[in-house]
Amino acid sequence: MIRELKKWRAHATVLLSLYIPPGRPISEVVNLLRQEYAITENIKLKQTRNAVQTALASAIDRLVRIRENPPNGLVVFSGYDVETRRSITLVFSPPDPVPVFFYRTDKEFHTEFLEPMVEENDVYGLIIIERDAATIGLLKPSGIQVLDEIEWYIPGKHHKGGQSQRRFDRLIEQMVEEFYKHVAEKANKYFLPLIEESKLKGIIVGGPGYAKIDFVKGGYLDYRLRKLILGDLIDVSYQGETGLRELVMKAKHVLSKQRYFRVLEALEEFKYHLAKDDGYAVYGENDVRNALTMGAVAKLLICDDHPKFEEFESLCEKTRAELIAVPPEMPEGEWFRNTFGCIAAILRYPLIQ
Repeated sequence: MIRELKKWRAHATVLLSLYIPPGRPISEVVNLLRQEYAITENIKLKQTRNAVQTALASAIDRLVRIRENPPNGLVVFSGYDVETRRSITLVFSPPDPVPVFFYRTDKEFHTEFLEPMVEENDVYGLIIIERDAATIGLLKPSGIQVLDEIEWYIPGKHHKGGQSQRRFDRLIEQMVEEFYKHVAEKANKYFLPLIEESKLKGIIVGGPGYAKIDFVKGGYLDYRLRKLILGDLIDVSYQGETGLRELVMKAKHVLSKQRYFRVLEALEEFKYHLAKDDGYAVYGENDVRNALTMGAVAKLLICDDHPKFEEFESLCEKTRAELIAVPPEMPEGEWFRNTFGCIAAILRYPLIQ
């Protein structure tokens, strides 16, 4: 939504942004907008005057239908594009309380108060470690991000015996320990700021051998990170992004409620029904809208930057369909966009053609 709002630009100050904090009476705000509407009669340029009045009238019309200000307050964006004759009016309660009262008509929408509320807060740290290589990454609602790939030279087995063998083995173990410390320092650097921002929900650790056990039990990570390690340590075969994807898929028992995983599971379910051709999968804007109108949709999959996102969100609310917003940043989201035009649905029951 924010991405779409940022695309709006006007040649004059005609785009309305309004933030109403909790506790502020709706009637008081409506009266303010009506006063602003009266003042717009003084705008000399007719085209600009009409655009501002259209934005104000739309905002007023939506607000008078709301009886009480929600616990988190309200956000309103309203505008009319003179050149394309497109209009937009959004009224919604944000995920966090609105911090200030703010009203302005400008050449762009003001999203700066909204952006911190919708930043990716459901984040998990990912670590894959073996004795000479490691990958550090994040699992965000928008997908998997590789933060660092580390390789370290650790000599192989020494074939001489006696004192020389033991001395060489001790040297190798010291090098491995230095490597673990280096990986931990990197992980601390990436993850501790996320803890301070209350974004990091947990850490998943995996690897192909015993190194992951030695790394965790050795206490190399900061104590705050050690407390966030979730579930059992996971066996994975690869490093890099491939390894992180394997790690995430094998950790589904602790990640099932994370947004990325819920989107991934919904896409897999959609592909399953599509492959079976059992009538439970539909795609295309018109077919999905018809299925929603009939109350037949169990899950709606839609790109979160779809131009008609709010329209379909409203239909989901009316028909109690679960809405799955697919982030375009995740690779599967790009496939979904290119193949199915950003919208598809999983049905409660097959529709008779």
